[in-house]
Amino acid sequence: MKQYEIKADRYIDITDVVCPVTFVKTKVALEETEAGQILQVHLHDGEPVQNVPRSVKDEGHQILKLQDNPDGTCELFIRKAEA
Repeated sequence: MKQYEIKADRYIDITDVVCPVTFVKTKVALEETEAGQILQVHLHDGEPVQNVPRSVKDEGHQILKLQDNPDGTCELFIRKAEA
């Protein structure tokens, strides 16, 4: 299977906060993102990776990819749901 790169329309880094603020910051960024656009979220592995994707999906948005980074962080790519 060929790998492809996802082009994000917006990017946020939430490695400086802990749950539940991780989801709050992600939700605010999604509210500022146009429907159909892609938000890239840089976050820590562990609790944020367990909670943020689940909460985003529960709100109706699409998780495109969750990618591990060598430094223990992750990149989460979210497509904002149509209004």
